[in-house]
Amino acid sequence: MFSAFSSIDYRSIRANTPAETAVKRLNGIGEVLSDLDISAIHTQDDMTRALWTLDTADKCIRMILAEFRTAPAKEQVVRKAKSLVDLIELARDEISNYRDDGRVLSRTHGFGVSV
Repeated sequence: MFSAFSSIDYRSIRANTPAETAVKRLNGIGEVLSDLDISAIHTQDDMTRALWTLDTADKCIRMILAEFRTAPAKEQVVRKAKSLVDLIELARDEISNYRDDGRVLSRTHGFGVSV
């Protein structure tokens, strides 16, 4: 797993304010990203899927920022979003290193079946 996401606290909190709602949503995105296992990338398809996941998370973060841009305590939301975006960039860099080091194999898995 990409360890940068594993340090995020995902305890369910009840949102009382719009900012808390936004942070709760951002925490959910972080939880999904914490399951991203970069060391399990062995094929081009694995890499494509990981990058697609990161792109989707990035877009969701931007949507949350847009939705809650006028909420009180907006800076809390912006800090959390920036933290996630920074972690996404680290994950992208790590995936790029896999590709550059030749660790990504072919488009097929071990059984010769394309996914």
